[in-house]
Amino acid sequence: MEIQKDIRLAVLIDADNVPYSNVKGVMEEIAKYGTPTFKRIYGDWTRPTISGWKNVLLENAITPIQQYSYTSGKNSSDSALIIDAMDILYSGKVDGFCIVSSDSDFTRLALRLREAGMKVYGIGQKKTPNPFIVACDKFIYMEIIPAFEEEEKTAVKTKASKPIRKASVDKLSKETIKLITSSIDDLADENGWAFLGDVGNLLLKKQPNFDPRNYGFQKLTALIRSIPTIEIDRKETDRAGIKLVYIRNKGKA
Repeated sequence: MEIQKDIRLAVLIDADNVPYSNVKGVMEEIAKYGTPTFKRIYGDWTRPTISGWKNVLLENAITPIQQYSYTSGKNSSDSALIIDAMDILYSGKVDGFCIVSSDSDFTRLALRLREAGMKVYGIGQKKTPNPFIVACDKFIYMEIIPAFEEEEKTAVKTKASKPIRKASVDKLSKETIKLITSSIDDLADENGWAFLGDVGNLLLKKQPNFDPRNYGFQKLTALIRSIPTIEIDRKETDRAGIKLVYIRNKGKA
């Protein structure tokens, strides 16, 4: 799958939708896709319920943006985040955005940023509404980020229950397998082979929340290997020791 480490990212975090214990893992995840330049988090920092944020923000060099809750039931932090996002967009200082929230209110913002040519990554929990997920170029579930898993495991063990990791891994359904096999066919050459990297990028375009970790695999290659109807071939390149991975659906030879 496409990972760009040289793009500048504005990281905007909705404190109302992200537990502070997840921030370290989230920032490590974001570093895989680009270099965070702006790092801001929005919330009403006068509330006693968010006192645990202080050390987390200092350790990760994230700037807290104060936004008072003027009216009960209204999320003013969303508005502040959106306004800042547009200011950053017009500054021309970034190549993409990472919006950390599970709130569908940011759907239009994600669409607008993409219309402006920005790369948009979303990070949120599995409860995130689908409109926000598909509005992003890529959406990552917090449940598959290691720091989140460890925090959840600790909490679950305290309750003497089963580990959360097993519960959070999705089953590789027929629909998902069909998505993968159809994507291979879309890119296949005359012999049915498709470059794995291209397949990964197409899967993200079709389904932004597609991630091998959702199904218990660290890499796409391992996920593909678990599907018996798909075969894998590693082809030599001009560079010594470098092989490219190609896949095809069996019976397409």
